Parts: sequence; structure tokens; C-alpha cells
Amino acid sequence: MKERTKSKLKFVNLHGHSCAGSPFDALGYPDEHMDFSYNNGCDALAITDHGNMNGFSHQFLHWKKMKNEGKEFKAVYGVEAYFHPSIKEWKEEKLRIEEDKKLAKKLAKTEGMSIEDEGSTRSRNSPINHRRHLVLLAQNQTGLNNLFSLVSKSHQGDNYYRFPRMDYDLLREHSEGVVVTSACLGGYIAKIMWQMLDQSDEEIIEEAVQQSKEMLEIFGERFFLELQWNSIPEQHRLNKIIIAVAQKLDIKLVSTADAHYPRPDLWKDRLLYRNLGWMNRKTNPDYEISIPSTLKEVGYELYPKNGDQMWQAYKDYSAEVGETYDDDLVRGSIERTHWITHELISDFEPDVEVRLPDFVVPENETADSQLTKLAAEGMAEFGVADSAEYNARLNEELEVIKERGFAKYFLTMKAITDRANKMMLSGPGRGSAAGSLLAYVLKITQIDPIKHGLLFSRFMTKDSTDYPDIDFDVSHNMELKEVLAEEWGEDSVVPISNFNTLKLRSLIKDLGKFYGIPFTEVNKVTSVMIMEATPLAKSEHGITAGMYVPTYEETLRYSESLQGFLEKYPDVGERLKALLGQVRSVSRHAGGIVVGDDLKKAMPLISSGGVIQTPWSEGQNLRHLEPLGFIKFDVLGLTTLSIMEGAIYHILRRHHDIEEPTFDQIREFYDKNLHPDVIDLEDEEVFKDIFQAGKWAGIFQFANEGAQKLCSNSKVESIIDLSAVTSIYRPGPLSAGVDKDYIEAKESPQYIKYDHPIIREILEPTYGFMIFQEQIARLAAELGKGLTLDDGNKLRKLLTKKGLSEKKMRQKADIKQKFLEGCREKGFKGGEALWKKFEYFSGYGFNKSHAVCYSIISYQCAWLYKYFSSEWMAAFLDAEPDAKKEAAIAKAKGAGFNVEKININSSGRRWEISQDGQTLYQPLSSIKGLGDAAIGEIMANRPFHKVEDLIFSEEVSYSKLNKKALDVLCRAQALNSLVDDRFTGLKHFWSAVCVDRPKIYKNVQKSHDKLAENIKEYAAEGSFSSDEKIEYLSDLTGVFPMSLVVDDDLIQDLEHQGVPPISEFDPGLLVCWFIPRAIQERKTKKGKLYWIVNVTDSNSEMTSIKCWGVKENDTIHLNRPYAAKLDHSAQWGFSTRSIKYRFKLLA
Repeated sequence: MKERTKSKLKFVNLHGHSCAGSPFDALGYPDEHMDFSYNNGCDALAITDHGNMNGFSHQFLHWKKMKNEGKEFKAVYGVEAYFHPSIKEWKEEKLRIEEDKKLAKKLAKTEGMSIEDEGSTRSRNSPINHRRHLVLLAQNQTGLNNLFSLVSKSHQGDNYYRFPRMDYDLLREHSEGVVVTSACLGGYIAKIMWQMLDQSDEEIIEEAVQQSKEMLEIFGERFFLELQWNSIPEQHRLNKIIIAVAQKLDIKLVSTADAHYPRPDLWKDRLLYRNLGWMNRKTNPDYEISIPSTLKEVGYELYPKNGDQMWQAYKDYSAEVGETYDDDLVRGSIERTHWITHELISDFEPDVEVRLPDFVVPENETADSQLTKLAAEGMAEFGVADSAEYNARLNEELEVIKERGFAKYFLTMKAITDRANKMMLSGPGRGSAAGSLLAYVLKITQIDPIKHGLLFSRFMTKDSTDYPDIDFDVSHNMELKEVLAEEWGEDSVVPISNFNTLKLRSLIKDLGKFYGIPFTEVNKVTSVMIMEATPLAKSEHGITAGMYVPTYEETLRYSESLQGFLEKYPDVGERLKALLGQVRSVSRHAGGIVVGDDLKKAMPLISSGGVIQTPWSEGQNLRHLEPLGFIKFDVLGLTTLSIMEGAIYHILRRHHDIEEPTFDQIREFYDKNLHPDVIDLEDEEVFKDIFQAGKWAGIFQFANEGAQKLCSNSKVESIIDLSAVTSIYRPGPLSAGVDKDYIEAKESPQYIKYDHPIIREILEPTYGFMIFQEQIARLAAELGKGLTLDDGNKLRKLLTKKGLSEKKMRQKADIKQKFLEGCREKGFKGGEALWKKFEYFSGYGFNKSHAVCYSIISYQCAWLYKYFSSEWMAAFLDAEPDAKKEAAIAKAKGAGFNVEKININSSGRRWEISQDGQTLYQPLSSIKGLGDAAIGEIMANRPFHKVEDLIFSEEVSYSKLNKKALDVLCRAQALNSLVDDRFTGLKHFWSAVCVDRPKIYKNVQKSHDKLAENIKEYAAEGSFSSDEKIEYLSDLTGVFPMSLVVDDDLIQDLEHQGVPPISEFDPGLLVCWFIPRAIQERKTKKGKLYWIVNVTDSNSEMTSIKCWGVKENDTIHLNRPYAAKLDHSAQWGFSTRSIKYRFKLLA
């Protein structure tokens, strides 16, 4: 272990930044800064990121780690805030500027993530961006809570525009327990200097004294003036001004290192990281993209220095710029930081008590008593209150939950689900929570775990330390979160942040762009390096199945392409390791929220893209919320549930004569027909006519062709069959060939051998295979001696983890010994062989609770498709996004439905169904550019028998159904039914009615006369050309009119000849057919022309073909059918080297 550096001067850097909260400005996470500072001879460090405390979680958790390692080191929590003397005055200035439309347009865009721009803090222009830096440090827990409140409020309301701001009033309100320093060249005194550059130091000092008096009045002896040491001349002018102000007002001085990277050798990496941040940002197009070649050119070193290094920096830089200072004064400013840290700032550990809302617990009840009460009510409602089995199970669960202190979590989860179920459909369950009877009787889930054989121990055990994690599916999660925030308060329901980092592939592309490396070379290595490295990396770890993402080191070790690339471009290799994993941007978790009382006081909330969210993240890679006392609730959107809602809507309209069904009516239908407790889950017709027959439109979990094929081949006959199939259809089991073995076993169950009755009982439903993790847990518990289901669940975890600690290895060995001993006592001699099967199958065993829940959703879809096929298909088409609309319509046609084009008299806001249920009408809402108001006018005033009814009606508001609306309606062919024999074609109609729209005069006859004139004038226009029709229909409706390009005869002829569409490409055949939709011209690094041709086919799936070596006379006609012989590779996809000899125009 390297010996720690010793420093004669005591010093703590009270001003430092990390990539966690200062992305693209500072390099390295707080833990790297803290470790270096400790090894560099310091005993404390502050992290003060720009405008936020996103690094606090990293800092606090790493401090705990250091403490556990016996390292005496103090974490100082802070923020370098953005300060303006008066938000009110700033807002008035902002409103004045916004009145200037040209300037307002320039300032309109708000970035999703603030990146510090030193230039704008020094600028004398653009008052809208005026802000000063101010370093705030927490003196104690009160101060920390005040910092949280200050940061939260600075990100909200008028305080936030591009950057968060706080002013004197806000500082005064939350000053207790806060230590303040005046910051850097972006600080408030520096701002005065920048604004008064042409004036004397005396005048600047006088103004600085006046503003500093206000700081003194608020913070008293907790306010310090800050010196920094570098070779920037303005810094030394600022230092002299600050010293003069300090002397006039008797304010103590501190010196800081303003750290922006964790080690001295990383200065170049930090500058490159900063450049990457600005390289593609349009907000600062004049930012200079360059890196100095030497540190001397930079003029400063921004790493966490120790006291001696601070002194040396002062001596070197002051000598370099020719300035002299009082050595004793500077030495005092350096050492005072240590006094502030250890005397002024308390030794306190931040409060991390779990924060869940109190409003879920009624007065005169405790969380435990309320939970028990609600559970009893649920048991009575479900009719199981008198069941000994159910009562025993519930009592066991309640005992565990009470012991772990999780009651309030369940009450909060119930409050969320209760509110959701009043406004939208929710899923039957997700993940291991479906194994909880309590969750079922509270209506958090809809699956009876006893009926379906699901285990509570898979969800929670007596020795659980982490909070439960219940994922909750709803049809519209954003809408639910908005309602929860509105009803419970925006400070009580907060979305969780995701911090996106620089990944290897994207980082190499960014570095390639920075260093000017040809894109083709960069793309070549990034497209194959992971593929090259993965098999060898898996082999190194003994992994034979499942997904695996190699580390950077493994990719470098095993990818020859990457090795060659970095050998050719060593600059990229030098920078990669330091930049990998640095923060790139902040986004939001798909469904995660934190729920608590007045969260802005408990955490420093941030604004991203106009949304208030958490400063810390919780997920697979980072667990920074729960350790700080904040519990994540996952509210996830599931499109399938919205399709169900849509299908029920159509059912109620068509079969129950309800013109406009309400959600309560949709819920009633669901509860009576689709709820897992009432639906017949053993309906043979559903399995036969949907799953076995291969009808997959909108069927949950079966959008993928491989999953469809496995399901059909398996001939599923039950929910457990569906659960097994969906569990098998994952990379691990598929790579091990479990799918083939399973099908074979299911076809011949008589040949399956079960060596013990317990094994038969547990594995017979899955034909002898350990498909589910719970099966391993049950086998261990029921065959072993003295083993419980909790032990079985522990075994599952131990078997799936690599690199177990000695303690875990002993636990595993102990369970194995008890298992083998139990097998012997039960007369089973195959214990050792079964244990090996445990080890083999544990690599890809799946959660049965989750599999059953999601299989029931699949079954609900199939039931609706079976018994209400037209309603299901209409809802499916409504839910599919534009990018998949063509393929969805192709599925509807393939299922035997007629799909009618948009018609102004029959199309509505959603897909409509004909009376006989055989025809589906595309909705008006699918026309791009046609607003909801225009659709409302159409639906309120139709039918339109002739064009005059449409354009001269006294009932229609033509400010809503305007000229633009008529234009898109006509070109989308929605007005075809109004084109009578007065018109020579649709283009004639369009010109006479839409382009030169007749005005509406008080004299109605005058309007009719104008229409007649137009009809006569534009008669020669005739019809739109075939290409125009294709263009308009594709652009406006999102649906490519395949029938205008290829007819049924051609498709049948191609099928007869065995030529598949490109989406069904056969690598053994190589020949396929397609329709080119667009051509992009590109050039190789050697200047040779090539084309990227985007194509589609009868399955409405888009792909692209790279055409290399394009010749001058090569031609490809868009929107015409072609057959071609193509090459295909994982790297390049489809490609060809000869258009002339390999492409054939079919029509």
C-alpha cells in the first residue's frame, strides 16, 4: 500500500467539483477526489458542485466506506450556488428582454442539463444569464437541511431559467448552519470587477464592500472571502480587491484549490471532457474546440492539493505574474480551511432515516395496525377470511413485514394503486411481489399466490435488509404520476433521475469526431468490438449462457479490431479510460418516483428539462436513494393495458349500446370478465385459436417472431405452459438449447424420469426442467434437512453470483451439506447430481411470480382477441406508434379484416369498426397536420353528401376546419367520397376546393358561383400522379400504399418462385424483393460514392441496403418493386457491390 503524503501546512479544500454534479466541467466522481485527497495527506474534502448537490450521495456513501476501512477522513457537504442579489429584479429584466421578440427567440430553448460556462459568468452582456458563484457549506444537520432547501427552491419557479438561482432573501431564510465563501472568478466580487473593468480598484472595492456587508449581515462570522492561485492576471487583481475588502470589513480569508479533477495528471482529460460537452451544443457555437499541449499554457492546476502544494502554487503563480502578497496572510488563509472544517463545521453524520409519507397512516393508528386492519378487510372481501391456510400465510407475511418495519411502505404502495385503479387499468402484477398474499388482499396485485403456487420467500425473507421493490404496471403512468403530484403535492411525489454516462461505443465515436478520424474507421471498430470480445470474456469467467457485457479491459484484451484502432490512434486510447463512465446527461427513470412529505427539505431537488426530480439515482448500477432513506416506487407504463382499455371501449359501444363509455364502465367490464379471479384461465378455445394457431396481433410478450414460433411449437395448453415458454425465450436458455429440449419433453412426457416423488411434484408442470427459480428453492427446502424456503431462496442467490466471498462460500457449503444429508434421509441417492443441476439451471432460471403475472396478461389479450376480435384489432391499431402502423395494418389484413382508407364520413378519432365487424376504418386522427378541433367540427356536422355541405355550412366553424385542414384531408384521400362527376380527378378537386378555397360570402350564391368558376378553371388538373399519391399517403397518414406499387398477382408470383420479402431474408438463398423508399448519397474516406437505400416490403418493415461502388449510370427508382441478390453481415447489414447486375426492376 502506498504511503500517504505528508504536508507541513494543514489544509482542506473547501471548493471542489465532480462529474456527478458538474458534468463536462469537472472530471471524476467524489470518491476518486476523496481517495486522492486522503492519500495526498489531507483529512477532509468538500464537494461543491455547480448549482446542485448531485454528488452528495457518492460523497456520503464513500465516506461511510472509508470510515469502515478505518480511515479518518471528514466529508464536507456543500454547493457552489448560482447567486443573484434579487430574483425579483432579475425577473423584471428577463421580462423586458422577452419583449424583444428576436432576443427572446434566441433565449427560448431551455437545456435538459446545465453545463457551467465560465465565460457567461464573466460577461458584461446578456443580463438574462447574469449569475454569481457562491460556495455554501453545511455546518451541521440544520445547515445541511437548509442547503437542501436552498438548492430545491433555486431549481423551482422564477428562480430557475437555464440555471438555478438564489438571492439574498432566500439565503436569509435558510442561513442557519450554513458557512459561506465568496467563490472564484465567477463569484459576486469578481462579477463587480468584470462589470467595472474600466474603473479603478478603489471604486470596485467600494462596491464590493457594500455587497459584502449584506453577506456579513446574513452569515456573520460564518462568511469568508476566498483567494485562489493561478497565472490568470485577473485572478490576482481580484485577490488584491478581496484582501482590501477583508481588511475594511474584518472578514477572514481562505484559499481554495477549486478542484476539477482528482489527480494532477488528469488535466488534459478534464479539458477534453469539457470540449466533448460543448462540441455539439448549439447554445455556444463559438466555443473553441482545442486542448493546450502543456500545462503551462493552461495556467492553473485544479486537483485537490494539500497545504504544501497550495503554498507552492501561491509562490509559483504570484512570481510568474509579478505580484507580491503578505506571506503570513496567505499562510493563514490556507490553514484557516482546516480550522473551519474541524472547529466551525460539526462532526455529524447526515440523517438517513427512511422517509415515507405520514398521510397514509390515519390518526389514532400506527402503520402496523392500519396495515393489519386493511389486510383483514381484504381477506373478507375475497372470501378467504375463514381459511386456515390463508390466515397462516397472511400472518407469516405480516410478521416479517412488521419485524422489518415495512408497513408504511405497503400503505404507500396501496395508496398509489388505489388511486390508479380509479382512473386506469393496472396490471395483475409484476416481479416477485405477486408471491405476497398481503399484496393480493390489498389489491396491489391481482394474482392469488396460493392458487398459483407463488412463494412469499422469493419476494421477502426474514433476514431481508433492503426495502421491498414492487413494480406496478398501469396503462398511462405519466398521467398517474401527474395526478399523484397534483393531489399529494409536487414536493411529495418526485420522479427519479437517471444519470447517463459516457459508454465505450459512443465515447470512441465522440473522440473520433474530436480527433478528425474518418467515420467509416470509427464505425467499423465500434460495430464489431463487443461482438469479438464477448465470447472470449464469457469463456474466461466460465459463463456458458445468458447475456454478458464485457468490461473495457476485456474488450481491449479480446477485440483485435479495437487493439488495431488504438494502435493507429494512440490519443484515443490515452483518453478512453479516464473518460469512460463520466456523466453525459441526466434523464428520468422510466417509472420510478420517490414519495414522502415535503421532499424539498429532505433532498436537494433539481430541474431537468423543466421537470423537478431527485438529485440521486436508484437502479441496477447505482443505489443511492434507499441508503439515504428514500424508497423508490416503480410506476411503469404498459401499452398492452391501454390496448385492453381500448378494446373494452369498443366492446361497450358495439355490444352494450354505450355511446361514450366512461372508465368506471370499462373497469366494471374488466372486473366481471378479465380479472384473473374471474376469467377462465383454462379455456381450450383460447389456447387453440390464438396461441396454437399463431394469431399474434397485440398479444403481450409475443411481438417477436422467435417467441411466436416457440409458443406455437410448444402447443401451450395452460398458464404454466405460457409461463415456461416466456421464461425459456431468453438468451441464456436459448443458447443452452432448452427450448428444443422442452418441446421434445412436452411432446413425449412419458419418457421423463422423476427420481423422487418430491421432484415429480415440483418439476412435472415444466416437464422435468427447472424453469423457475422457485423450483430450486422448493427442491432444496423439501429434500434438504432443516432447510426452509428462505434458505432455498438464499441458495438461489448464492448460485447465481460469481466471485463469492469466503462467508458466502461457507453459507453455500452449509446449505449443500444439509441438502445432501436430507436427500440421504429421504432415500434419494441422486442428491449430488441434482445439486449439479441446481448449479447449471440457476444461470438462467426465471422468476415464476413474474412469469405467471405476465402470462396472464398474455392470456387476457388472447381472450379478447378470441371473443372480440374486431374490437381487439381496432384497439391494437390505435395503440401502435406511427413507425409500426404499416406493419400493424398488414397484420390486420392478414387476419382477414378489410382496412378502409380514411373517410370523412366514417372515420373518427380512433379506429372504427363496421356493423358486421369485418371492416376497420382508419381514423381522422392519423392524418398529420389535422388538429383535434378540426376533427371535432367534422364529427359534429357530418355526414357530408357533397362538397358544398363541407365548405359552405352555417354550422361549421371554419376557423377550426380551415384551409390547412381541407388541404391535408384531400391529399390524404379522406375526401374521395365527395369527388363527384363535376371533377376530372382528385387533383382537380384539391385545386378547386382546397388550394383556391372559395370564400364564404353573405350572399351564398356568390360562394357557389366561385366554386363553379374554380371547377371550370382547374379542370385540366385531373388526378394526382401515382408518385404523388404514394408521397401524400405516406407522409400524411404514415401508411405506405403498398397496393399502388405491387399488386396481389406480383406477390403471388414471387411466392411461387420462392423469393421472400427482405424482412424474411434467407441467408441460404440471398435473393429477396423490396421497395426502395429513399436514397442517401455518401462517400467513403477515399471519396468513393456509395448509397444507403431505405426499403420496405409487404410486411411493412423498414431496413436499409448499402450499395458500394455506385457508378455514374446506376439508377434505382423509388417506390417501385425490385428483386435483388444481396450480401448480409452483422457489421454492415444488407449490402451489394453492383446495382446493375444484382438489382432487377419488377414493375
